[in-house]
Amino acid sequence: MDKILEGLVSSSHPLQVKRVIVRRVVESAETPLSGPQCRAMFALSTRLILQGPDPFQRQVGRQVLEAYARHHRDDFEAFFTRDLVLALLQGRGPASPSSLAPTSPAPGLGPALDPAVLDYIQASLRLLISCPAVLELFALLQEEALRLVAERPPAPLCARLCQLLGDFPQCLPRGRKPALAFCQQLVRSIAHFQTQGTREAELRLYVSQVTQVSSLLRGIWKAEPDTLLPSLQELFAIISSTDTSFEPSIALASLVQHIPLQMITVLIGSLTTDPNVKDASMTQALCRMIDWLSWPLAQHVETWVIALLKGLAAVQKFTILIDVTLLKIELVFNRLWFPLVRPGALAVLSHMLLSFQHSPEAFHLIVPHVVKLVKSFKNNGLPSSATFLEQLSELTQCMMYHYSGFPELYEPILEAIKDLPKPSEEKIKMILNQSAWTSQSNSLQSCLSRFSGKSETGKTGLINLGNTCYMNSVIQALFMATDFRRHVLSLNLNGCNSLMRKLQHLFAFLAHTQREAYAPRIFFEASRPPWFTPRSQQDCSEYLRFLLDRLHEEERTVKALSSSKLQDDMNEESLVEEVSSKTQKFTKPSCTGREERTLIEKMFRGKLLTTICCLNCKSTSYKEEAFTDLSLAFCPPIFLENVDPRSSENLSEGKDDSMEQVSTRVCSPMVEAVSDCCEMLTNDGLLKDVPIDSNCENATDSFVCKAEDKDSLQKYVSEATPSVTDLLNYFLAPEVLKGDNKYYCEKCASLQNAEKTMQIVEEPEYLILTLLRFSYDPKCHIRRKILDNVSLPLILELPVKRTVPSLEHVSGVWSAGLDFSDTGENLAKKLKPSGAEDVCCPQLVPYVLSSVVVHSGISSESGHYYSYARNVASSGPSLGPYNQAKGLALAYPQSNLMAGEAPVATVEKDLDENEVSKEWFLFNDSRVTFTSFQSVQKITSRFPKDTAYVLFYKKQNSATVIGTKSPNGLWVNGDPPLQKDLMDAITKDNKLYLQEQELSARTQALQAAAASCSFRPNGFDDNDPPGSCGPTGGGGGGGFSTIGRLVF
Repeated sequence: MDKILEGLVSSSHPLQVKRVIVRRVVESAETPLSGPQCRAMFALSTRLILQGPDPFQRQVGRQVLEAYARHHRDDFEAFFTRDLVLALLQGRGPASPSSLAPTSPAPGLGPALDPAVLDYIQASLRLLISCPAVLELFALLQEEALRLVAERPPAPLCARLCQLLGDFPQCLPRGRKPALAFCQQLVRSIAHFQTQGTREAELRLYVSQVTQVSSLLRGIWKAEPDTLLPSLQELFAIISSTDTSFEPSIALASLVQHIPLQMITVLIGSLTTDPNVKDASMTQALCRMIDWLSWPLAQHVETWVIALLKGLAAVQKFTILIDVTLLKIELVFNRLWFPLVRPGALAVLSHMLLSFQHSPEAFHLIVPHVVKLVKSFKNNGLPSSATFLEQLSELTQCMMYHYSGFPELYEPILEAIKDLPKPSEEKIKMILNQSAWTSQSNSLQSCLSRFSGKSETGKTGLINLGNTCYMNSVIQALFMATDFRRHVLSLNLNGCNSLMRKLQHLFAFLAHTQREAYAPRIFFEASRPPWFTPRSQQDCSEYLRFLLDRLHEEERTVKALSSSKLQDDMNEESLVEEVSSKTQKFTKPSCTGREERTLIEKMFRGKLLTTICCLNCKSTSYKEEAFTDLSLAFCPPIFLENVDPRSSENLSEGKDDSMEQVSTRVCSPMVEAVSDCCEMLTNDGLLKDVPIDSNCENATDSFVCKAEDKDSLQKYVSEATPSVTDLLNYFLAPEVLKGDNKYYCEKCASLQNAEKTMQIVEEPEYLILTLLRFSYDPKCHIRRKILDNVSLPLILELPVKRTVPSLEHVSGVWSAGLDFSDTGENLAKKLKPSGAEDVCCPQLVPYVLSSVVVHSGISSESGHYYSYARNVASSGPSLGPYNQAKGLALAYPQSNLMAGEAPVATVEKDLDENEVSKEWFLFNDSRVTFTSFQSVQKITSRFPKDTAYVLFYKKQNSATVIGTKSPNGLWVNGDPPLQKDLMDAITKDNKLYLQEQELSARTQALQAAAASCSFRPNGFDDNDPPGSCGPTGGGGGGGFSTIGRLVF
């Protein structure tokens, strides 16, 4: 029968005839046959299966083998022996029968091994599964399977072997060592897989083969958990190899989806902290893992890549992160074109870009490709593309916000994504803060203290250089004055070494540095008043006045010199005269040309009109002065209790002229110390005697010489709680000049009683209010402090009476018949000279609280400063007159305001509920934390020595929104673009900072390896006040037991 069948399949008969005859041969298997006949049929069918030249012969061989083996199982068991299987797998022909000896080289391993051998063995095992002899075959295959995978079979053969082992798990190597060796060898075999074509069908076949192999490994790992970790170690050893002669196959990506995600923390922690893993090896491994994003159907690859990136950031290995990001960012971006791998690629791209915050280099590598990708996905109109575009748009918006200053690069992108949703500034800041390398949480259990980068607030602290908290608190308040900061950053000051340039440099670093705190040494040396002793505590209000005055004078001088350069042909003498004339022109206080105002004038200058009316001849004199801040004295209780807007006499009598203090100046270089105009006040406005010890050695730090006694200190703390509105009303209240303070009337040519009133005629963009808390104590020879609590309104309404023409020309005899019970508008009308124009337009201008500088301590020579602040920006630069129609409608008589009845509660409540920025920040030298407005209001009640000192109020315009549009129309959110040299300096410093972090982390790791972990206190006392000398802040604050401490 075997001869007939062999001749039939090789004959030239029609295929249909052959099939009919083959069917009859198969049917004859049911008839009894002798042993030799059966073995002959088995040998023939085996040869047809393994060496058949065409599919028909191989199909005939499988049909005949299956039919005869089923009906003659004993004979097939005697034929399919261990020796036959071993000969087939080792490439040797079977020893018998001789008829099976192939005419061509027998199938074997290596290039000549056909996967059909494994198909033959698999089919035969199915036929013998119930026979006892199969156990011997299983034992043989356990050994041969390990040998096969160690020889690095190609993907098709390895997939067939894994299919065989998957169907017959009994053939898998048994025992821990053989099973572990098999897994490791199989991982190495996958690393050698290579696709044999580029067509879709070939690629799909290759992917299915790889999936078959990885699925077998997954099954082994589940059955033998002990083999998983060594397999992964082998995997990492392969991908971290720096041998350039071998490139592992991307097919290794198929294994990642089978690794339990619960092992991420353990594995990443082990890899990133292993001292035996060199940086070059880690870089190579990370690059190859990123290449795995190209593997279709692989799940969780992006999860492991991002976890490894975060793990490296947690141990400060920033060099690796920088190198890998710059090397692979474009490849990751290009994967966004392929739908199968797009989600994972976008996740990795987002993390790489958002964490690479020290330089725009990585983002700028992909910028040229963004527009093309956006347009492509806009055209296809698929829902998945729409979602993807929104995510990509949000990512690019975050990066352009963070790296402003490149309009030529970003303008095409902004045009392409203009129709897509734009994230808010708060969301952008939150995303950036959470993604930076320096803010990655270190979840590894380690005794090492982790270097902290920028705080979770996204704000940068200022290092105390030695009692420089007075400067730090003021600088942070100015920085948080959003409009002022944006104007400073937008100035073109290249090649200039001015103080404004140094302030711009400081603001740029506060906005963009990766450091937790910045050391403003250069700015401090340039801005410190000459009379300030280094490393000693100073008055922050005095420093603020000096700083604003310096900036103003400097800009005014530069403008004068710039104008003089336009006339180069003038001789030296005329040039000097020109500069002098220009300087005089800018010095004129009556200058109203908006184009000639300095930045300080635009932001902080207001105008105050002082009117003095002689009560004898009724003549009136006017004096208009510019101011950058108002110094508010504390009003006596009689003013708060008995204020009557209809009786100016009572109001005037209640105001002590010794209380009245105001910083009025026309931006002159001379800055007067606050100590010259302050007195020691208590609730009744008088300087009370204090029991003084004869030995006054601790006078600098004590409220009285025996101030350690809490009761004696509490005695001088006011029980009443006036508001800033009360202090402002007291400042603007009429005052009768009499007695030793009589007014010299030129018309009467003698000293006369007179009434003095002050009115604000031009409001500043930022209103700075200084609470006069310090006064000189002649007994202890120090400036003491008023500890009265003051209520800080979120909304402050400033009464402004605008002047239409200049009042310099107003003079002459005034109308008689004044009734001095009139105040406010009626009084102004009766005091107006006959024939004069109407010069006053009373109106309330609303301001919103922006910053609060707090002094902690009891003396100006000691203590500590810190500040509360929040982001408050205008809808646009509003440097001109306030438009009440577009603002908040707060029409309310000034008399009611003076009486303390202004309806600010409702407005304040509405604004507080709807304010754009709900975040308040506490700036305490190097430390910046989140806080709330309630904390600002309650600071003095919680810590009696911590009192509000300098207040910044921002004028409310048509709307309060975060973000303005720059003149070039490109920027919707954030600060204006930085100059290139500033951006380069920040990038350089950020790289240096990352290197410092990495070096410190490595040093600590070496120290920890050489010695046991020591206790490192890292907790803060939550009960300490913000101004205490503890870990939470500087010095000088706290309870009554911390009087003698200074801050350094």
